[in-house]
Amino acid sequence: MSRRRPAGSGRGAAGGRVVRPAPGSGPAALRERAASALLAARARTRTLTTCVDERELVAQHSPLMSPLVWDLAHIGNQEELWLLRAVAGQEALRPELDPVYDAFEHPRAERPSLPLLPPREAHAYAADVRGRVLDVLERTPMEGGGPLLADDFAFGMIAQHEQQHDETMLITHQLRAGPAALTAPEPPEAAPDAALLPAEVLVEGGPFTMGTSTEPWALDNERPAHPRLVASFFIDTLPVSNGAYTRFIEDGGYSDPRWWRPEGWEQVRRHSLSAPLFWRREGGAWVRRRFGVTEPVPPDEPVLHVSWYEAAAYAEWAGRRLPTEVEWEKAARHDPASGRSRRYPWGDDDPTPEHANLGQRHLRPAPVGAYARGASPLGVRQLMGDVWEWTASDFLPYPGFRAFPYREYSEVFFGDGHKVLRGGSFAVDPVACRGTFRNWDLPVRRQIFSGFRTARDAEPV
Repeated sequence: MSRRRPAGSGRGAAGGRVVRPAPGSGPAALRERAASALLAARARTRTLTTCVDERELVAQHSPLMSPLVWDLAHIGNQEELWLLRAVAGQEALRPELDPVYDAFEHPRAERPSLPLLPPREAHAYAADVRGRVLDVLERTPMEGGGPLLADDFAFGMIAQHEQQHDETMLITHQLRAGPAALTAPEPPEAAPDAALLPAEVLVEGGPFTMGTSTEPWALDNERPAHPRLVASFFIDTLPVSNGAYTRFIEDGGYSDPRWWRPEGWEQVRRHSLSAPLFWRREGGAWVRRRFGVTEPVPPDEPVLHVSWYEAAAYAEWAGRRLPTEVEWEKAARHDPASGRSRRYPWGDDDPTPEHANLGQRHLRPAPVGAYARGASPLGVRQLMGDVWEWTASDFLPYPGFRAFPYREYSEVFFGDGHKVLRGGSFAVDPVACRGTFRNWDLPVRRQIFSGFRTARDAEPV
C-alpha cells in the first residue's frame, strides 16, 4: 500500500478492541479513546517487529515492500512530526531522520540503501516519541485547538497511520521466506444458514448519502457526505470463494484473452500468471503458502491475493462485473427502512469479534457465510473484514473534497491510475476501517490482502 505519510510502548495483544466513545463525550473520554487507539497500535507494532530476529528486520523480503525496520522508525518519525511538532510545538528530536523516513522521497526498493536506524535504536526512538506523545495527550486541551485537535483528530490520524503500517508489515511477513513467525486462533466457521443464502441480493435504485461529514476520525478522501443516485443492481451475498475462483482457473481463465483487459492480459503473459499469488499445484491439487506454512487451498474461504485485473477477468468470465464504489457503499451502508446511511453494515456500533474479521485477530479470512451478525439490512455478509474488495472505480475525490491535513495522503493519488478497494481485510484494525473508509492501489497489485465480489445490472421493469 503506497499511500501513507504522516503518521512507544503499549502492552496488549494484536487485535484488541479500541474503545472509542461517541463524539462529544467530554475531554476525558476523548483522551481515553486516543490513548487506547495509540496503545493498541503500538502493541501490534511490537508483535510484528519482535517475532523475528534483527537480520529479518533489516532484510528486504521483496522489492515491493520496505524492510520492517524502516516501517518501525517511520511510524515513530511521523508520530513525532504530527503530534510532538505540529500539535505540541516541540523542537525536532532527530531532524536528520526526516529525509530518511519520508515515504515520498524514497521508493520502497531503494530504502535498504538508506542510513536506517538499527533495530534496537529504531525501537528506542519509537518508544521515546510515544512516551512524549502520551504526555502531550494528557495535558493538551482538545477544545479550541483548531482542526488538528477537534475530536482529537491528530491522535486518531496517527493511530490509523500506525495500524496501516502494521498491515503493510503483515504483508511483508507474508512475503518473507522461512518458517512461521506469527500465530493466531482460527476464525469462526460459516454460519449454519450459509448454504441457504441466496447467491445475490437486489439493491433497489434511488438516492443515498455517501461519505461522511460527522465521523470524527474520517480521513479527507471520505469527506464530505453527499447525495448519490444509484440505479438498481444485484450484488453477491458473499465474497467470491477460492472454490469458485478455481473453476475459473480450470476453465482456462488464465489462457483466454477474452476475459482480460489488455493491460491485464499483458501482465498474465509477461509474468506467466496462472493462479492467485502464493498458489501452486502440488500432487494434482492447489496449495498455498500462508505466513510460512504450506497448506491446501481452502475452497470455502474468500479468494485472496488477486489483482484488480484478475478480479475483473473473473467477473467477465462469470457474466457479471465488479461493483462500482458507489454501489458497494450503498450495499454496505444504506438502510432501506429508514433511508439513512449507517456507519457499518450492521448499524452504528463499533465492530466486535461477532461482527467482522478485523485487527489481525486471525491470520486468514473466515469461510464465506461467516459473521451473520455483521450482515447489512439486505443480508449481504462480510462486507467488512476478511478481504479488501476491489471495485470497478478509479480513485477520485468526492464533490467538495478538501485536502487535510496534507495533500500527499489522498490528493496526489487521484486519477485513473489507482482502483478503489473497500471493506477492509483481516489485517485491518477497526480504528482504520469503517463503512466510508477508502483504500486504493495499482490494479496490478497482488501482495495485498485483496479479494472481491461481483455485481450485475438489474433488468429494467
